[in-house]
Amino acid sequence: MNYENILSDYSNGITTITINRLKKLNALNKDTIQELHDAFDAADTDENTKVIILTGSGEKAFVAGADISEFADFSVKEGGKLASQGQALLFDFVESLSTPVIAAVNGFALGGGLELAMACHFRVASSNAKMGLPETSLGVIPGYGGTQRLPQLVGKGRAMEMVMTAGMIDANQALNYGLVNHVVELEELLPLAEKIASKIMRNSSVAISKAIKAINANYKDGKDGYKVEIKQFGKCFGTEDFVEGTTAFLEKRKADFLGK
Repeated sequence: MNYENILSDYSNGITTITINRLKKLNALNKDTIQELHDAFDAADTDENTKVIILTGSGEKAFVAGADISEFADFSVKEGGKLASQGQALLFDFVESLSTPVIAAVNGFALGGGLELAMACHFRVASSNAKMGLPETSLGVIPGYGGTQRLPQLVGKGRAMEMVMTAGMIDANQALNYGLVNHVVELEELLPLAEKIASKIMRNSSVAISKAIKAINANYKDGKDGYKVEIKQFGKCFGTEDFVEGTTAFLEKRKADFLGK
């Protein structure tokens, strides 16, 4: 597919999606959100794609935030619709993908940019990364899941402070908070994400997709994560990957999983 605001490249089981609005510091606008949805959907349904890596173009920004010019004059109703549609189309959509998504955070991840990174299954960051939710400085609050996912990742108190102060934290502080899993120099960021992806690809994509469902269930209101885990665990027994994985273990050989 041809995109105006993003790039999508496939190689050796990995689809790398790059937000490519360099002059706007990769800020999210309506068209970019739609293109990201389409690219994630295409990668998730591609049987050859085992892992998705999301990053931003250039060295300054992953995503510097939302494109404020698009909604500065919105009404109450329009503001609510903006958040509702955006969450469904991209942020909740990414979180629920069956294909693992790694955010490679290069530079600024602010507002909607940090919310997008948090919607990914986990995050790695470059040493120059800066993260924050500055919305309260604009008279609004995070609307793409930030008030929910940030406390889940860093704890209530730290999330309250970050949202209330509208301040930024650096990559090492994000690592200390548990917001990112690893911090490396910028030139090592994508190689690290690809290295982690290669480790993921050794395992059963079918089992990983069920693990994503079970882990996510723990953070959903009205869901009993233990029951979801039991159900997904049981479903694994009916898969070809389970037969291959257990047979390979008993035969003392490396498993050859079939794919999605």
